[in-house]
Amino acid sequence: MQENKLKIAASKSMLFYCREGYEADLAAELDMLSAKENLYGYAQFIPKSTLVHYHFYAELSQAQMRSAIALGDLIFARTRLINFDSLTFSNPHDRVSSVLEYLRENSLLLDGMFGDVFAEHPDHEEGKQLAKFCKKFLVPLRQAMRKQGSLSAKPNTGLPYLHLYFTQSNECLVNISVPKNRNSEPMGIMRLKSPADAPSRSTLKLEEAIRLFLSKQDQANCFQKGMTAVDLGACPGGWTYQLVIRGIRVEAIDNGEMADSLMATGMVDYHAADGFVYQPKDGHVDWLVCDMIEKPERVAKLMQTWLLKRLTTSCIFNLKLPMKRRFQIVDELLNEIKNSLEKQQIDFKMQAKHLYHDRDEISVIIRTSTHLS
Repeated sequence: MQENKLKIAASKSMLFYCREGYEADLAAELDMLSAKENLYGYAQFIPKSTLVHYHFYAELSQAQMRSAIALGDLIFARTRLINFDSLTFSNPHDRVSSVLEYLRENSLLLDGMFGDVFAEHPDHEEGKQLAKFCKKFLVPLRQAMRKQGSLSAKPNTGLPYLHLYFTQSNECLVNISVPKNRNSEPMGIMRLKSPADAPSRSTLKLEEAIRLFLSKQDQANCFQKGMTAVDLGACPGGWTYQLVIRGIRVEAIDNGEMADSLMATGMVDYHAADGFVYQPKDGHVDWLVCDMIEKPERVAKLMQTWLLKRLTTSCIFNLKLPMKRRFQIVDELLNEIKNSLEKQQIDFKMQAKHLYHDRDEISVIIRTSTHLS
């Protein structure tokens, strides 16, 4: 089935997952983005539920269900789903039959089949009690759906996915996701294993950012052996590690101590210096990365300065989030950077996301010049 021929049953709502406690920030973001796209509605959520329901006043067209409210444009959303119904299981001993019956009676897809199916749950402590149930339930459900002809024989990323979001073991929300506008990971979570030789678990933040923001081809283009980088706030070296294993020479800037294993590679030049005044020794590097525990305004301004002065080609950095008005403040800071680069006629691409391995911070990538090809 070709994506441009995909037909979906009518819907007036979408579902978005986020980190616990960030529902209000995601709701504010959805209000702003939907207004920009002339799609009017309202957000509904329960604090700390990890879920935001967005209801539109009018039914979405086929094109809108595929591409409106792009996941890549959202900072606080982990995944984007088209929502249809809630399903209650009257027989707890045969939930699979209930799902199959629902699919027969309600054609969510007007043609074709699903490329995969997920049984998901809230990503908080109470919700995690459902994790074992969801995992166990998914095996017979997949088998039954394939027998019914509603699921492809193997996972197919070119087809819509079915997402059953369990709020409790006898009730779920029925949703689908569409190709090119979703996170294909279950629950929108990229689960990574910390490398045994990495100096700190913070390495996962940069690894997730690289893998989420850049395709494999972009990674090959943007991270080549022999490139150079500066890591501000480097110690003990979690982010430097990700650069070194990609063959990039790093100027590590911090007042702490770098891991001996990184220094032994001969790829790291350490400087005990102030990250806000340091400049690359050769005047320019391919990458600037920064995970300093500083006010987001200071870090955003610093990244902007490096890009405007051409001290770096591209950068990846984290912005620590304030306690209040988190989305509004982040939006203001990113717009300030965007406007300054446009004023200098610098061609760039910016992406920002509240990653799974982030906590009270967001990760941002800004690529310019040769890193855009």
